[in-house]
Amino acid sequence: MEITRSVGRTDGTRRWWALLGFGAAVFVAAAVGGLGVQGTSAEYASLEQPSWAPPSWLFGPVWTVLYAMIAVAGWLVWRRVGFGPAVWAWVTQLVLNAIWTPLFFGAGRYGLAFAEILLMWLAIAVTVVLFWRISRPAALLMLPYWAWVTFASALNFAIWQLNS
Repeated sequence: MEITRSVGRTDGTRRWWALLGFGAAVFVAAAVGGLGVQGTSAEYASLEQPSWAPPSWLFGPVWTVLYAMIAVAGWLVWRRVGFGPAVWAWVTQLVLNAIWTPLFFGAGRYGLAFAEILLMWLAIAVTVVLFWRISRPAALLMLPYWAWVTFASALNFAIWQLNS
């Protein structure tokens, strides 16, 4: 009996450490993005933007909520199936997420950033489909992120066109 209880406690602790790991992975992606925007606020403000572009102060709070949802979604799926195709799709979209910000803000490569965000959008789509088969709550947690990336894609395209 004692052995079973000890194993259960270890499994529970492992789950929480895994959640921390998923949070850390998302934090790294966010940090790469944060480094990509350092010192670029004046440059972004000087760009011609569509009338429907949100104020720059909105991006931080939105991404904070989205990153938390992305971490929990990945963790929920991992709890069910471990590191399989669905979690690797999650990793892929997260890597693409980390790459976009330095391309757009750091390098000012708006066209290349647009091509990259389309790949990210597709990777999120694959992730949502795979998550749906495993954990509907996880898939639902990814939908606001997918919607925001859809909006960000349109904004990226508009800025690219207005500033080429």
